[in-house]
Amino acid sequence: MNYPVTPAVRFLRERKIDFAPHVFDYVERGGTKHSAEVLGVNEHSIVKTLVFETNERKALIVLQHGDFQVSTKELGRILAVKTIAPASAERANKLTGYLIGGTSPFGLKTKMPIYAEKTIFDLPRIYINGGKRGFLIEIAPRVLEQVLEVNKVAAATKDG
Repeated sequence: MNYPVTPAVRFLRERKIDFAPHVFDYVERGGTKHSAEVLGVNEHSIVKTLVFETNERKALIVLQHGDFQVSTKELGRILAVKTIAPASAERANKLTGYLIGGTSPFGLKTKMPIYAEKTIFDLPRIYINGGKRGFLIEIAPRVLEQVLEVNKVAAATKDG
């Protein structure tokens, strides 16, 4: 299968991590719901990579189930900061090297702390962005712990 060679793919190859690539037509604002439908998987197993900033403009990544939202209030409490908010698209692009909708936690341009919803690790397989819109990689969640410095947190609220 042909798939893009992104910084995320290079990062995983350098570490000899096997993954299954999934390429599909990207739909603007389709989000994880669209990805899950196209791949025929539960949206809960799609993991989104989100860029946030604290009130002190410290950037961080949050990995969250596709069908859940991040509770910024809970995350702020866990991190002992006053406020946390999503980074602007422009700032997120600059920090990660990826476009919004194609952000991967692998091969980031800027090193930043990564926080993952702890229940992600209960899943047998996850689908996470491979560094380009319309490109997800399928891996075992333990890979996140093997190749990234991940902090497990409980900061989810059910979507919807």
